[in-house]
Amino acid sequence: MKNLAGLMKQATQMQARMEEMQSKLEGMTIEGHAGAGMVQVTLNGKGDMKAIRIDPKLADANEMEMLQDLIVAACADARKLLDERASEEMKKVTGGLNLPAGLKLPF
Repeated sequence: MKNLAGLMKQATQMQARMEEMQSKLEGMTIEGHAGAGMVQVTLNGKGDMKAIRIDPKLADANEMEMLQDLIVAACADARKLLDERASEEMKKVTGGLNLPAGLKLPF
């Protein structure tokens, strides 16, 4: 029974750390770049796009396809950086606990 009480205490502590981490992630912003910085996308910690900056040199009707590709690439870059940051924060919370691959926390 002593181990069960200790396990419950650890679970409660981890839950509190998870909530803190989630709040921290929601407050952060991540910038993704493409085209040597000519396109910049800003995401919040939830992955919602909050801003996009496009160098005026790209505003050419003949270059629309390239511009569209750069926007997609900048979004992908920002999302990758956000996922990496979330993973780093998760490692801090779990204390290196090896969770199954693909397990998304918090639930």
